[in-house]
Amino acid sequence: MNNYNNYPVISLDDIIRPTQLIIDLKVLKENFNKIKQHVKPARVMPILKANAYGHGLVRIAQLMQELNADYIGVAVLEEGILLRETGIKLPILVLGGIWGNQIPIFLKHNLTMTASSIEKLNQIDEIAGKMNIKAKVHLKIDTGMERIGVHYYNAKNFLNAAVKTKNVIIEGIYSHFANSEKGDLSYTKLQLERFQEVIWYAEKIFQEKLIFHISNSGAILQMPEANLDMVRPGIMLYGVYPSNEVKKTVEVKSALTWKSIVVYFKVIKPNHPVGYGSTWQTDHNIRSVTIPVGYGDGYMRSMSNKAEVIIRGKRYPVIGTISMDQIVVNIENDTAYNGDEVILIGSDGNSKITVEEMADWAGTIPYEILTNINTRVPRVYIE
Repeated sequence: MNNYNNYPVISLDDIIRPTQLIIDLKVLKENFNKIKQHVKPARVMPILKANAYGHGLVRIAQLMQELNADYIGVAVLEEGILLRETGIKLPILVLGGIWGNQIPIFLKHNLTMTASSIEKLNQIDEIAGKMNIKAKVHLKIDTGMERIGVHYYNAKNFLNAAVKTKNVIIEGIYSHFANSEKGDLSYTKLQLERFQEVIWYAEKIFQEKLIFHISNSGAILQMPEANLDMVRPGIMLYGVYPSNEVKKTVEVKSALTWKSIVVYFKVIKPNHPVGYGSTWQTDHNIRSVTIPVGYGDGYMRSMSNKAEVIIRGKRYPVIGTISMDQIVVNIENDTAYNGDEVILIGSDGNSKITVEEMADWAGTIPYEILTNINTRVPRVYIE
């Protein structure tokens, strides 16, 4: 009988996948400070939704708290609860819509709600009254997205109802740009004009000073007149620009490196297809290596036979269909060994792969690349 008691106990904390995200907190800090300087005196609400755009919600929120951010923005209630339970004291605005039965949970965790209709606003007022709590609320105005929020042309009734609430602190009013990352800013300027009309009326009927905000990454970069009282940097905080068209008026750097290692080497002979569906084959002997990353990690299948990786400072193509957990890379006649570092996003020597380039391979946008990186990929933070 085997005696397993002689083997050391290995904690899961001691095990880390070779495929991992390296997050440089110093770079994030520099990006934040550049944005803050660029928009002052406007306040800054870093947007940390979708696991902080793949960078890790809790640790990035802790960094924002260390940097004295004015506010934090998340998308859903659960993100706000997690931040409160992990010690984040900053004001947190949940940008998404709410269900009536969620309201007591918002209040319990001191989370700021988005009221997107008179009905929702009245629900918040009623429940806050029953709980003997003052609810903090930002009113959402739809100036051209057609998602949630009261249309700008119906805003007066909404604001009049807000003034009459007894258990709600109307802290701010906001909207969202649809096209601020475009070269053509005509629609964005129209949205701002619509929002400014709402601001004009709100300033007439509210006695206290409100926080007005509409500017996202694209607008921060291209429309300083939209900064108003607060801005909401999302993807640019992480060092990625929202589009190829946008003016890069703030120099930000990517805080993320996605890397793995070589785990297998083999020679592939001619007419021996690679991967599911046999989508790639060679007409001569090649050397290949296998990397433990796949679409199960967010390395998107649509990049099959398009993506490249960096090994020993040189770019090589991914061949065959990307599997859930593995990819195959053609290194032709070059040499690579098990354990060699592989860069998926990032740089090595003069070679570089960006989030934007990966998005082009996948036929998508940089936002989806970042938020698609699965949580089974460990986040490792460096300073």
